[in-house]
Amino acid sequence: MTLPERIHHINERSLNKGSYVLYWMQASPRAKSNLALEYAIRRANRLGLPVAALFCLTGEYPGANLRHYHFLIEGVLEAKDALEARGVFFVLRRGSPPVEVADLAGDAALVVADCGYLRIQREWRNAVAGMVKCPFVLVEDNVAVPVRRASPKEEWSAATFRRKIRPHLDRFLILPEPVRPDHSGRLLEIPSEPLASVERVLRRLSIDRSIDPVPSYHGGGREAHRRLTRFLAGVIERFEAERNDPTADALSHMSPYLHFGQISPIDITQQVRKRRSAGADAYLEELIVRRELAVNFVFYNPRYDSYEGLPGWAKATLAAHEGDRREYVYSFEEFEQASTHDPYWNAAQLEMVHTGKMHGYMRMYWGKKILEWSETPAAAFEIAISLNNRYELDGRDPNGYAGVAWCFGKHDRAWAERPVFGKVRYMNAAGLRRKFDADAYVEKVQGYAGSMDQ
Repeated sequence: MTLPERIHHINERSLNKGSYVLYWMQASPRAKSNLALEYAIRRANRLGLPVAALFCLTGEYPGANLRHYHFLIEGVLEAKDALEARGVFFVLRRGSPPVEVADLAGDAALVVADCGYLRIQREWRNAVAGMVKCPFVLVEDNVAVPVRRASPKEEWSAATFRRKIRPHLDRFLILPEPVRPDHSGRLLEIPSEPLASVERVLRRLSIDRSIDPVPSYHGGGREAHRRLTRFLAGVIERFEAERNDPTADALSHMSPYLHFGQISPIDITQQVRKRRSAGADAYLEELIVRRELAVNFVFYNPRYDSYEGLPGWAKATLAAHEGDRREYVYSFEEFEQASTHDPYWNAAQLEMVHTGKMHGYMRMYWGKKILEWSETPAAAFEIAISLNNRYELDGRDPNGYAGVAWCFGKHDRAWAERPVFGKVRYMNAAGLRRKFDADAYVEKVQGYAGSMDQ
């Protein structure tokens, strides 16, 4: 069905007799192009059992708030309907994911789960491995190449990682034909939370409600594929030339959907390759090399979300310049409220606050300036992580952690030494104006920020 390197047998316990195969659908709430789901169905068919798919909602996911939960639940509700149409029984539970999985695993022949690479995701899966009495299998379905196969260690840069991952792509960029379960799960009797609407589910959750959902993005696989179709219909032709221009709308907007597992990176890659577009290579560099370099970072570096996780040379040069005079110093609240002297930085912050997503090039400038305008590099790192996680739909993600770390020297080289930054790469407003019409970007953000405030 899929390559063995994607499948990790976490324990070697004997199969239970069981009433079903349980698919714990935590990182990939989708019914399309889901390798873990397809593996679970095939195993269930061989065992003569139905499949139950479980999604766990916990109000204690670090950094998540109403904005993130609203987008997530939109996608889960859509996945429920698609799974049930295939004969898979869908279960929604509230509470600790390991506890809920272990509860349902008591009647399961085996448990299949998708992979997550962040600390909490790995902690959950390790906890489940110690709690269930049946075999537990992980399937890597949210990366083009399994993380250990791509590289056995933390990579220094995109250049070192690119050489390692590219030879594996053709072998791993395969999606199996979807298979229907031989035995319908419709007759299973497993208690489940009601999933009648997004609002009803949200009302039952105890979560941070201080950050509102955004009208700019709606969750779910259908919306992800609609945006992808639009991108491939013509926008991709402009991607290589205009991707660093936030006024051009030359991006795919896939990152929120990839973050929540609502679309498969393998599916995207296959569709991009079929286009044979001039922008395909540049786009796949971002989707595969850069995105999976970020996965490599959080998988192999346990301090990925801490200033201590930065390269030694970057911490040393920043420490040497920590006492340098800063022309401006802002507090967390001033950054959050977009109250700096710089209209371009303020626009980037407002774009993130009002739309749930900041243009990638502006994210680099945004992070660099937080470093320049904070009391210390360590304080700047914490501010950037906190704001990114709080407002970005694709925050709390390997790409987000690697992107912030890049602003402080990760996956980069040393540059000419200068105040405050030391040898860490510098960016300034003049550089923005050379690349695109930065004032038009400010006007664009002010336009939709104003309309959303009304």
